[in-house]
Amino acid sequence: MLRIDDLDTPRNVKGSVDVILKTLDTFGLHWDGSVYYQSRHIDIYNDAINKLQSNKLIYPCTCSRKTLTTSDRAHASPDIYPGICRDRQTPSDSPYALRIKTDNRIIEFQDELQGLISHNLAERDGDFIVKRKDGIIAYQFAVVIDDDLQQVNHIVRGFDLLEETPKQIYLQQLLGLSTPGYMHVPVIVDEQGNKLSKQTRATAVDLNSPRRVIFELLVLLRQAPPIELQQAPVTEQLSWAIEHWNPDLLKKAHAVSCD
Repeated sequence: MLRIDDLDTPRNVKGSVDVILKTLDTFGLHWDGSVYYQSRHIDIYNDAINKLQSNKLIYPCTCSRKTLTTSDRAHASPDIYPGICRDRQTPSDSPYALRIKTDNRIIEFQDELQGLISHNLAERDGDFIVKRKDGIIAYQFAVVIDDDLQQVNHIVRGFDLLEETPKQIYLQQLLGLSTPGYMHVPVIVDEQGNKLSKQTRATAVDLNSPRRVIFELLVLLRQAPPIELQQAPVTEQLSWAIEHWNPDLLKKAHAVSCD
């Protein structure tokens, strides 16, 4: 299935979806059914938020980054929300985000590559945002609803999202949704240890040499592809990769270097 995360409208670039579709097609990565756009399901996300609000599990928060930085409790950890607005009346004319209340339950799951993950959200994150001040649904919240709507039962994604998974499992529990299986694989980093991404000005994938790219990715993922596969058609490379995929070769690796 193909899902387009297009909720963050200020960051959407005109024509980017067409580029994504062309790239996937070039690399032989075809999807079933129609393309799923998050922007077409906003009403469903808001309905789920309203359900949590009616159960008093969500509250408005007017805190800014500056407020959190200067807070008396911010020195404990800048990444943990100190609960400033949890029991405070928010002025009706103030812009606010919506935060989900966390508790001291331990979120545990068995990652198929990283092993047992145990996480106390209250201690590690505090109450986190599910809807931003600008009215945009947070990624954490949207994907939980999407996974349920699309009946996703197995998620394979980058290690950089491992810390976000307990938040999503917590939301699944509050909403009475099933929890998929998870596997978090190493991400590709540059010589400075930064994940390859638009933010670090990484070069876009080369659409002119799909066979070379796939072969190099299989090498980076430590799958040991045979040298003759380097010149094979893309469809053959992908078939080999599916048949020989061995996640055990990736264990304990959080990042793989690429120059």
